[in-house]
Amino acid sequence: MKIQEPAPGEVTTSVNQCSATNDPQGFDRRHFLQLTGGSLISASGGLFAPYVWAAPESTAAGSAAEKVFWSACTVNCGSRCALRMHVVDDKIKWVDTDNTGQDVYGEHQVRACLRGRSMRQRVYNPDRLMYPMKRVGKRGEGKFQRITWDEALDAIASNLKRIVEQYGNESVYLQYATGTLGGTLARSWPQNASLVTRLMNCYGGYLNHYNTYSTAQITTGLSFTYGSSVGNSPSDIANTKLLVMFGNNPAETRMSGGGVVYYLAEARARSNARMIIIDPRYTDTAGGREDEWIPIRPGTDAALVAGLAHVLITENMVDQAFLDKYCIGYDEKTLPPGEPSNGHYKAYVLGDGPDGIAKTPQWASGITGIPVDRIIKLAREIGMAKPCYIVQGWGPQRHANGEMSARAVALLASLTGNVGISGGNSGGREGTYSLPFVRFPTLTNPVKDSISFFLWTDAIVRGPEMTATKDGVRGTDRLKAPIKFLWNYAGNSTLNQHSDINKTLEILQDESKCEMIVVIDNHMTSSAMCADILLPDTVTAEQADFCLADSAGNMSFAIFAQQAVKPPMECKTLYQMMSELAARLGIEDKFTEGRTEEEWLRYLYAQSREQDPQLPTYEEFREMGIYKRKDPNGHFIAHKAFRDDPQANPLGTPSGKIELYSPRLAEMAKTWELPEGDVIHPLPVYVPTFEGWDSPLREKYPLQLTGFHFKARTHSTYGNVELLKAAARQEVWMNPIDAKPRGIKNGDMVRIFNDRGETQINVKVTPRIMPGVVALGEGAWYAPDGRKIDRAGSINVLTTHRPSPLAKGNPQHTNLVEIRKLA
Repeated sequence: MKIQEPAPGEVTTSVNQCSATNDPQGFDRRHFLQLTGGSLISASGGLFAPYVWAAPESTAAGSAAEKVFWSACTVNCGSRCALRMHVVDDKIKWVDTDNTGQDVYGEHQVRACLRGRSMRQRVYNPDRLMYPMKRVGKRGEGKFQRITWDEALDAIASNLKRIVEQYGNESVYLQYATGTLGGTLARSWPQNASLVTRLMNCYGGYLNHYNTYSTAQITTGLSFTYGSSVGNSPSDIANTKLLVMFGNNPAETRMSGGGVVYYLAEARARSNARMIIIDPRYTDTAGGREDEWIPIRPGTDAALVAGLAHVLITENMVDQAFLDKYCIGYDEKTLPPGEPSNGHYKAYVLGDGPDGIAKTPQWASGITGIPVDRIIKLAREIGMAKPCYIVQGWGPQRHANGEMSARAVALLASLTGNVGISGGNSGGREGTYSLPFVRFPTLTNPVKDSISFFLWTDAIVRGPEMTATKDGVRGTDRLKAPIKFLWNYAGNSTLNQHSDINKTLEILQDESKCEMIVVIDNHMTSSAMCADILLPDTVTAEQADFCLADSAGNMSFAIFAQQAVKPPMECKTLYQMMSELAARLGIEDKFTEGRTEEEWLRYLYAQSREQDPQLPTYEEFREMGIYKRKDPNGHFIAHKAFRDDPQANPLGTPSGKIELYSPRLAEMAKTWELPEGDVIHPLPVYVPTFEGWDSPLREKYPLQLTGFHFKARTHSTYGNVELLKAAARQEVWMNPIDAKPRGIKNGDMVRIFNDRGETQINVKVTPRIMPGVVALGEGAWYAPDGRKIDRAGSINVLTTHRPSPLAKGNPQHTNLVEIRKLA
């Protein structure tokens, strides 16, 4: 029996159950659609897909011999691992990883983790998008109609022309998206590096954004301290005496051979440094390898640093010579001229500042939940260890006071003189050595207006009301237009990864506000469900591209991702889509410059070889599959040049020095309009937050909820791979002390709820999380029932749209909830 696929113009909302058959693409196809509460659900339990499909497990007799093609896992984990696709008859049969070289530390094999090795499950996934579609129901409802490419691109072009003409280019927004990173042709982030960006820059520009869901508060906070947020490479841990990690968990976030966890293990084995982990959760990075785990209440890291500083100062363990030479704002003599007397950090800690409170270990203990004697001991350990590698992950900064936490941890590195030296660190996230590849030119955006990545829903609702001093708008005093056209290329932050999903969906469903949403993706994600036009993208294995390492250590690498298989059905590469759209907009020559994708790759690689003659030839690189190079300096040392000669190599701050006190922030504190409770301060002080550990709202919602990056997913990518979902179940972590009075036992199904929403998921009752705190892995695919109750453990039904004060970033770890056992 031949399956009749949905024809262009047919609404795919009926239930179909057809037997398997062969089609021209050679894939098994089955239609298993079920209409549930207005949303179409696939047989796999995922979101609505036009049909379910899978690659056959066996190969017919007489088929072609197996071929091996290099590819890459280009998701947003901070690694970038090599994959080798074993292909028979244009189908991926199995996947392995890097097998080159001697596999010795420093020139090691870049081996993919379980996520990357399950890539075949993503390529042949039931949720795979296969042809263009347009929405025919309400946004988010899951009702789509198959259309032709001409119809899809014509609709996009006509609406883009209309909206630009009516509202201006400032009404077109390119959303933050990280579904494919490291590539050259297929690259969704940085957002100003994608081919969608090039298209819009050729067409008059777009409303820009700054910062990211991952790093908003630390990027902004440390820009006022150092002018950047860079840190030493993790390989330099080999040269330290003590490793202190604030909320840093590479064993789950960067867990592959191309990631930080490998460097952490190997470098620490060489230094034998003590490792202290400060985190509300006992993470897999600890896992018996740590010397000590110090649980801390979420959002209180700046209070801990102040308590540590009190010991360091009163016991004369600060590096006064370093502070005098390289920093401003530590004490009265380094305080910038014109700033208030006793406005420096030393006065704040000793109680001589405006609040008159000494930040003793006793004071810090009452806030952080860490015993007094442990704070004193930790301060002495840090003060006496020379050098000390102080590093933070991106969890502590993803709070409502995250800028303060990030700046405080960095300040701790300065107090002890560990900045700019081997074995020390800036207090920022780990740095890396990178190859100097030339990337695809995206031209210049004629529009200078920019918003925080997190405030795009605000820009839809109240765009022209948003100002520089109230909403952090940059490039203009006030936005000129609301967002009317939304591009989402390879991202899931239109819904799933954005805060307060229920409120977000309500905003998107009002078509009088945002008038056109275009989603380009591989799968029917939660965000794709909100599209007006859906365009089916190729995966990395279906096109040729250069993929570069992102965050690793002292060995960089580049992967020549070859086209292993042909794109299925009507999937196209982004370059093909944008070129055809450019023709409709009258900018094809400017966009393509007359080059094909292959010609662009050769052109860019030739430029890269001009800058770096050590690179192999194009043909050699394609044959090698992966090219590796070790840092010629041994390790990347952040701010080394500044430490060596601060006059010749000033930092990117106004003073050129490390600004423990920021005059710019002092001025912003006077001029910005902030809601009650929000604080901008020239010093990295501890600030209580809304929905924090001491919030009055705890009487109603007594548990602090934090998110964490889950090893079965990279954010939401791989979230629809059943193999990974079975290997690492989505669960909410809860301490036995909190579970017992609620009658909750390990494995129970529970409700997690607050005023914003509710999700239901199984509970993991464990002493690996401190009392009063619960944790839920972020990125699970939103799966609501008819009452808007999520059934997948999607944390963003519980998070808030209220941004952090300075970065206007996402405080997605600042939440109060209650948990109850389901009857």
